[in-house]
Amino acid sequence: MRQALCDKIIVVCNAKIKAKGDNVGLSFYSFFGNKNDDPGMLMEAASWWIERHQLDHFEKAVKIRDMVRAGL
Repeated sequence: MRQALCDKIIVVCNAKIKAKGDNVGLSFYSFFGNKNDDPGMLMEAASWWIERHQLDHFEKAVKIRDMVRAGL
């Protein structure tokens, strides 16, 4: 994934974890507003989440943050 998307994922995960604790779950839609203003980045996130890692619709924010930090 491009660095801008990785950075965005980490920021969103950290905010969710801070607000709701380590058990908070999220989907890849959490990284985007209600407007589809960057379909390329949305598809990049979806491909990483669904095709590459075959993750469930909702995953723990801690897990996603750590995967992104590890460069997976």
